[in-house]
Amino acid sequence: MFIYLSKKIAIPNNICLKCVSWNKDQGFIACGGDDGLLRVLKLETQTDDAKLKGLAAPSNLSMNQTLEGHSGAWYEEMINNRNKSVVRSMSWNADGQKICIVYEDGAVIVGSVDGNRIWGKELKGNQLAHVAWSPDSKILLFGMANGEVQIYDNQGNFIMKMTISCLTNATGAVSIAGIHWYAGTGGYVEPDCPCLAICFDNGRCQIMRYENDENPVCIDTLMNVVSIQWNHCGSVLAVAGSLRASNLEKEFNVVQFYTPFGEHLRTLKVPGKQMTGVAWEGGGLRIGLAVDSYIYFANIRPDYKWGYCCSTVVYAYTKPERQEYCVVFWDTKNNEKFVKYVKSLMSITTSGDFCILASKADDTQPQYVLILCNSIGTPLDSKYIDIDPLFVTMTKTHVIAASKEAFYLWQYRVAKKLTALEINQVTRTKKEGRESRLAIIDIAGVLTLLDLDVRASTDDSAGNQASAGDPSKFERKDVWDMKWANDNPDLFAMMEKTRMYVFRNLDPEDPERPNKDNLINFEIRSLRDSRALIEKVGIEDASQFIEDNPHPRLWRLLAEAALQKLDLKTAEQAFVRCKDYQGIEFVKRLGNLQSEPMKQAEVAAYFSSFEEAERMYLDMDRRDLAISLRIKLGDWFRVLQLLKTGSGDCDDTLLEQAYNAVGDYFADRQKWVNAVQYYLQGCNQERLAECYYMLEDYDGLENLTAVLPENHKLLPEIGQMFATVGMCEQAVNAYLKCNQPKAAVDTCVHLNQWNKAVELTRTHNMKEIKSLLSKYASHLLEKNKTLEAVELYRKAHHFLDAAKLMFKIANQEAERRTRPLRVKKLYVLAAHLVENYHEQVKTSQQSKAKGKKSEATFALAGLLEEDATSSDNRFVDNAWRGAEAYHFFLLAQRQLYDGYMENAIRTALHLREYEDIIPVVEIYSLLAICATSNRAFGTCSQAFIKLESLESLDPEQRQLYEDLALEIFTKHTPKDSRAVELDRSSEGPEGKLPTCIVTGLPIQEYQFWMCSVCKHCAVEQEIRKYSSKEAILELCDDFSPSEMEYYFDRNPRFFCYILNFYLTGKIHLVDGLCIVSFIQEIEYWGIKERHLDLCCSNKFHELMELAKDKCWDQRSDELQLQSLDSSIEELSVSEDNLEMF
Repeated sequence: MFIYLSKKIAIPNNICLKCVSWNKDQGFIACGGDDGLLRVLKLETQTDDAKLKGLAAPSNLSMNQTLEGHSGAWYEEMINNRNKSVVRSMSWNADGQKICIVYEDGAVIVGSVDGNRIWGKELKGNQLAHVAWSPDSKILLFGMANGEVQIYDNQGNFIMKMTISCLTNATGAVSIAGIHWYAGTGGYVEPDCPCLAICFDNGRCQIMRYENDENPVCIDTLMNVVSIQWNHCGSVLAVAGSLRASNLEKEFNVVQFYTPFGEHLRTLKVPGKQMTGVAWEGGGLRIGLAVDSYIYFANIRPDYKWGYCCSTVVYAYTKPERQEYCVVFWDTKNNEKFVKYVKSLMSITTSGDFCILASKADDTQPQYVLILCNSIGTPLDSKYIDIDPLFVTMTKTHVIAASKEAFYLWQYRVAKKLTALEINQVTRTKKEGRESRLAIIDIAGVLTLLDLDVRASTDDSAGNQASAGDPSKFERKDVWDMKWANDNPDLFAMMEKTRMYVFRNLDPEDPERPNKDNLINFEIRSLRDSRALIEKVGIEDASQFIEDNPHPRLWRLLAEAALQKLDLKTAEQAFVRCKDYQGIEFVKRLGNLQSEPMKQAEVAAYFSSFEEAERMYLDMDRRDLAISLRIKLGDWFRVLQLLKTGSGDCDDTLLEQAYNAVGDYFADRQKWVNAVQYYLQGCNQERLAECYYMLEDYDGLENLTAVLPENHKLLPEIGQMFATVGMCEQAVNAYLKCNQPKAAVDTCVHLNQWNKAVELTRTHNMKEIKSLLSKYASHLLEKNKTLEAVELYRKAHHFLDAAKLMFKIANQEAERRTRPLRVKKLYVLAAHLVENYHEQVKTSQQSKAKGKKSEATFALAGLLEEDATSSDNRFVDNAWRGAEAYHFFLLAQRQLYDGYMENAIRTALHLREYEDIIPVVEIYSLLAICATSNRAFGTCSQAFIKLESLESLDPEQRQLYEDLALEIFTKHTPKDSRAVELDRSSEGPEGKLPTCIVTGLPIQEYQFWMCSVCKHCAVEQEIRKYSSKEAILELCDDFSPSEMEYYFDRNPRFFCYILNFYLTGKIHLVDGLCIVSFIQEIEYWGIKERHLDLCCSNKFHELMELAKDKCWDQRSDELQLQSLDSSIEELSVSEDNLEMF
């Protein structure tokens, strides 16, 4: 940022000014002063020279009017008619619809733009001095005469006092010099940027993000402040006042400029006795200062974020609706713009074909990022750094970032692709001269030069007198930018205020003003003189002038003029002098041509007059050369036109190349729809697939897969495209068409389509499925995704492995003392998986035994296979034991809370059989509670004896149990008060009686209910309470609720065998009953063939071998296969049945 005074306007009669304000939109300047002065001014550019624009153009007063000449209407409410007090401050809200006026005695008036009062209030005991609106017009800040700031809502209700952090350790009385809350109309330089500035007359200032910011930015300006104001975009805060010099007692006026984060930018000294006000122009390029009876104007050169690379202007600006910077890449040749948004952008640096965008990486951490982009804004590389990149520069190979303490050097590498035309035009020039001079522009705008060559003192022949070209004596003031020439170390340009100077050997040429609106190609004087000499005198005289004033650019100018006149000898000599090897080669190639028109066409192409060169080629009937020229230029649209409009046959290969090149043009600009049209005509299937993928046109991609021949090289890529978007079936089809079943299986595994993966492995005889399952399951287990691993094994029909993991989950939940109901459900799911495993083994043995005479032995083989494959038979044989344990554990507590004390103690006694599943402490603690509730203190005493003898208890817990037992049994004798035999045996005449899952008691009745899945039993009258009529009718043919009778429309002769099965758990064949009817009967009753007793198993399979009903056999297999596809989600449907036990 650079600032300098540019203009001064005097107020008539030497009336001292008190304030100044600059209209943001229309440019009017209002100033107020002593004796009721109110004057409106306007500066406008008045010149006939269209070249002079902006700050460089002279400006004059176009309006100078006092209040008396104002013809507008004044509203009475806006007139200060309070004789007892005076107005101290007023403020419009952000949209200009409301105004707040504060009086010295504490009165506040809020009115609308049409003059109507909205509300008024008296702030008793407060002497007001300042007021400010929040950007959203919901908050009002009132500054008091004593330096306090109070926060009110927009209805005048007090909220809180603001914490003033900047006045810490400040002494003496202070008053507020200014409050300015930037409304965000021009965007923000950073997200969550500080925008509320409060400054005091002692120079202390704090900048806050919002009204109750606990960590404001505090500044000590060390000056007496009179006024502050933000610029148009909230990026610079101007603080105006006076500063006392350290060696003088006299004070002088200064304006200091700060960023929203407290960084000092510049200090502007202003002449005069006392400064009273400051105001920014709407565009932020000028500032007005009220000093005594004058208005001073200063021009400001902001530090724009911009650069120029590869004919592209890169610049950034903020938008009110976005928090990021809008970075525009403007291709000045093709007039194309590419826009990207960068958060917390700090600077833009360019060199060659690339640019560096420096920004903050994270708001929470002090980390920054350097992003390397090409000329259309595509990121090529990035580097995260820990230093604050306040200064960034770059070359064609390196990027240098510097903070106030450190440097960071980054050598970047990019793979640049040159077009045919660029390859032909690339020139290698060697830089001559010493590159050892350093230019420095300090904060005051003084430019000095430093020669880095080490010279001995004896080399200075002049002694104590410096020569005119001595860089150490060079100094220029009010400089805000400079640039060295790339080909001459003694040539540089600098910007001084609104003028540009070009220096050669430290001697300035005449100052030049830019003569174009945006971009200027400015030629130095020697180049202009040489060009004029060639045009007026001729090549020979110009050659002598250039010989006397040699420079590579002048020799190139002579070579170009000679080429235009086809003076090949002079052109070759000039190219040699400027060391242009490509130019020499071009002249030699021209010498080999015989046709003058051909030479003229080549020269026109050399000077980029491509239209003229093409016209010459076509006039010579050399369409092939015109096409070749357009191909070198990369103008494939024109190539297509020439191929289609020309006479004669068209080269199909070249036509396809043109179509594909145009398609590449649209694809590079992400115009995929247009690219598809040209790729279709160019038969470019590879790029066509890419376009379909980017357009998400998966139907087109699938159609392309169908059109491609088998084993085409594009099919694997298409399969990968489908896989990345989760389209498993289409990806598998593409992989199978190119004979890559392994990739198809990998895709299924990646997309968790294990059924499809198993099917593919079986179809293509692959053996990797088991290893893949194990690998993926291990991967899931490492990430603690055990349930996903269970689902993986279940879908792959590895039920035993899934059951092992499910039992492991249930055991872990039990150890963590999770809710018992959850543990029970996990054990139920594990048991269901074991049942699926049994069915799978049985089906496998049946398929192996088909057509063999030994088919009768498949049941025994199935059992042997289970023993061989399952390393842990404990949970396979007793799959439902864990569910039983936690069911009775829950049942005992439910009975206890429902008041069924005797049933609760019997169920708790039954829990002693499950000490290996439920923690022993839980079992006997529950038993002690149930026994105490049932006044069975003898059983309670035995439970406490067991608890006190447990080794797993620590001494403190054991002492608690002992104290509790002492307290109970000092009051009650350890005897059971009831005559009920609690340890009554559950043994019946045929062995151990089944336990009712509803009551927890042994079942004494002959008839009882049994679950078709887990084979647990219940008393029929008890289970009937949990069954609806609809559910009952699904199990029988009719039901009488009044008589509680069930009707089964089946063979009564077979029913006695069914009853015997529910008593013994085994089924026997019925003599004289058809084997098909027998199978139908046992399926009706929900009995599996594996429940056949061994005595009838062989006979059963012999009868099956004689059976000829194939339709029934097929139907049975389908039912068995279908039963394998149950999922964990489907098992949850039977939760109502599971709750019964």
